[in-house]
Amino acid sequence: MPELPEVETIARELRPLITGATIREAWFDWPNQIKHPPPEEFADALRGRKIVSVQRRAKWLTLDLSGSACLAIQVKMTGQLTVVPATQPRDRHVHATFTFEDGRQLRLRDTRKFGRLGVYRRDEDGRLLGPDEQSDLLAQFGPEPLADEFRARDFRRALARRKGRLKTLLMDQSFIAGVGNIYADEALWRAQLHPLRRAAGLNAAQARRLYVALREVLGEAVARRGSSVDDYLAPEGRGEMQNFLNVYAGTGKPCPRCSRPIRRIVLNARSTHFCSWCQRLPARDRLTVAAKVRQAPGR
Repeated sequence: MPELPEVETIARELRPLITGATIREAWFDWPNQIKHPPPEEFADALRGRKIVSVQRRAKWLTLDLSGSACLAIQVKMTGQLTVVPATQPRDRHVHATFTFEDGRQLRLRDTRKFGRLGVYRRDEDGRLLGPDEQSDLLAQFGPEPLADEFRARDFRRALARRKGRLKTLLMDQSFIAGVGNIYADEALWRAQLHPLRRAAGLNAAQARRLYVALREVLGEAVARRGSSVDDYLAPEGRGEMQNFLNVYAGTGKPCPRCSRPIRRIVLNARSTHFCSWCQRLPARDRLTVAAKVRQAPGR
């Protein structure tokens, strides 16, 4: 699934293309993708609204519209957004289109139909209100790791309060927003921390290393327009970060730091890649995770 750098790239590249455009019509052929309002009301909720801004929160795209409305888009695993002339033929994997008054279309191409769309209301405080008109849909997400207000000391305190393993915790969207499988692996390798290490067991220097590594790898990935692995494609084409990954999907390849083979385990049904030499597991953690470590190819 696209992570923070990929969704941020999509937002940045859509912003100059569609800000100020007015939606003349909306179309979809897969009602299950519509989360709110009911599918039969979706097009009416968008018709005639102008796109005021294009932003990202966690792995969501938020297109703020005139009249305090917001179109929220989750591209999920295979979603691709492009802006093309409305006259351009669409292939069978395009499942939603937003036609603008100037004759262009924003299209969602989604081969596996995992993407989600919803039209919600912004209140005066900027909250994105759910269907109950009370809850903030974006309150479920933790802090943005690239935000100025995301500080190392706050990150360390948050880690100290959690009992989980580092890899699992970094992918918990309520703990920190936007990080997924690729960049959790990469940040932990840069910080030289084992993915199965207990979060609460980090000292100040180790927590600082992870904080710096996380911000560095996410920042680099944004600058390189994300990692085009699997189906990710930004409006302006493929990203480049996949050419600079150190461990992700590198099972059996030499570690760029020590040349020992990269290993892989399955953690919460997701592949996890690491170097067992550079990312040592402390003795106190070894017994509880011995079975998982033994299953790692490249041992």
